[in-house]
Amino acid sequence: MASSPNISFVLHDVARLLRKRFEQRSRTLGLTRTQWQVLAYLSRNEGIHQTRLADLVETMPITLARLLDKMEAKGLIERRPNPADRRAWLLYLTPEAHPLLEIMRDNGQKTRDEAFAGLSDDEQQHLLQTLCLMKSNLLEACVQPVVDREKVHD
Repeated sequence: MASSPNISFVLHDVARLLRKRFEQRSRTLGLTRTQWQVLAYLSRNEGIHQTRLADLVETMPITLARLLDKMEAKGLIERRPNPADRRAWLLYLTPEAHPLLEIMRDNGQKTRDEAFAGLSDDEQQHLLQTLCLMKSNLLEACVQPVVDREKVHD
């Protein structure tokens, strides 16, 4: 009897393949996936502090600083002084970044269309609702201590 696929492995594979396909579409533009991610977050959070952006991108602030240096050199982002804190910088997109965002959104939509081929709109909506519930459950669980079941029964 063949065992059914493990949901965790399938979710991981789907996420990995979505990233891979997006990267295939976007490769010619010369940006890394993390740079795309930075552009996407900045498009929704212009004026954000570098440390907060590092949290959103889930990277170390020093790693992000190097990445931002490269993006600034490419003319995609700019750092502006924070009027409330002379030591801090706020991040903004440059006008040159906006056409790339449109390409990124188009590539993302094409990738999602490929992934959702064969699923009705209702099925897609149900899948999204289910994944959002799973995410919410896990976010809530992650703030709780882990209980070792073997030790509970001792």
